[in-house]
Amino acid sequence: MSSVTGLKCLVCGAEYSPREAQYVCPLHGDDGVMDVQYDYAAIARTVRREDLAQNRDYSMWRYRPLLPVEADSPAPPLRVGWTPLYRAERLAESMNLSGLFIKDDTRQPTASLKDRASAVAVVKAREEGARVVATASTGNAAAALAGLSASVGWPSVIFVPASAPEAKIAQLLVFGSTVLMVEGTYDDAFDLCIEAARSFGWYNRNTGYNPYMTEGKKTVGFEICEQLDWVAPDCIFAPVGDGCIIGGLHKGLKDLLDLEWIQRKPRLMGVQAVGSAALYNAWKAGIDPLNMKPMEVHTFADSIAVSLPRDRIKAMRAVRETGGVFLTVTDDEILQAVGALARGCGVFAEPAGAASFAGLTKAVQMGLVEPDERIVVLVTGSGLKDVGAAMRVPGAIRRIRPDLEAVREALSEIMETP
Repeated sequence: MSSVTGLKCLVCGAEYSPREAQYVCPLHGDDGVMDVQYDYAAIARTVRREDLAQNRDYSMWRYRPLLPVEADSPAPPLRVGWTPLYRAERLAESMNLSGLFIKDDTRQPTASLKDRASAVAVVKAREEGARVVATASTGNAAAALAGLSASVGWPSVIFVPASAPEAKIAQLLVFGSTVLMVEGTYDDAFDLCIEAARSFGWYNRNTGYNPYMTEGKKTVGFEICEQLDWVAPDCIFAPVGDGCIIGGLHKGLKDLLDLEWIQRKPRLMGVQAVGSAALYNAWKAGIDPLNMKPMEVHTFADSIAVSLPRDRIKAMRAVRETGGVFLTVTDDEILQAVGALARGCGVFAEPAGAASFAGLTKAVQMGLVEPDERIVVLVTGSGLKDVGAAMRVPGAIRRIRPDLEAVREALSEIMETP
């Protein structure tokens, strides 16, 4: 039995049973994003916070009673979740902070946080008897679905914009997905995926459309709080594209508050690229997310390059309800953050994944965080996803002759040698 009681439209408040509405509110079409509702009293009778200390399932499925799946539904064999939370002391010292933690979701099976949502998608597709799972993505969600589907022998169809990085496309091909490269934007691919899935009866994994994807992503919030011994941090920085990740964080923290497993909700700090800042602009202007307009996108951080965020209602609610902020960072600031993270704590992030740290840097400069606060920076994807971008980070490469004297000459400029 699942503890889900229904689905609630975030536009009009209408409620439906899972059988009445599969993805979106029938009254609002594709914009009628919905939220999964739970029976928290029933969950509290099923699992206690103290029980997790004895749970040896170190994956996202340790939180199964808080997920929208049947108790006996088999999880994919790949281990998703329970990624490391590092205390970044050198980075903290350089920024005059006392408590800085890096949540490293580059350590997922396909190297991004999107595996959390795709794991739920595969289970839900099986429960609903779908024969094919589909999604639209700039790369990470696609790779996640391709890998998780391959782990259970399930066919997947992926719609990607032609601008997606080759490293991400390579994952799709290796996993055996059917890849449809759309000659257009991510938004074009997204809309085409919805149309195709509806026409052919496929299960649709699209975030900002399928409400269950938020539920997979919220597990990162569960882990952060559990790894901090159930003392919630003061704030969490997250990169924002479609808005599903920060919306998932918010939902997970709400779950924990309703269960009284944590005593406060951290401020959620959403970070967007300057060239893809639709949510920041709307937040700054006080615009209702339903009234947001698409913007022309210019950023090399492809995973957060979105003209009109699909999960904008949940993302805006996440920031506003927690007293957080939206921040924007330039591509140059993101590139600097890639190097700073790698050299400061050994975490290699793709540009979108490092945007959260660039946001923290900006927040420190603006006085938006206090030195004694406990801060978590969520890193969502591996730098190996976009090696081309990583090669733009300044480094010390020198071409030399194959002899020791050449080594001494080269190193004399950058370090002391014997």
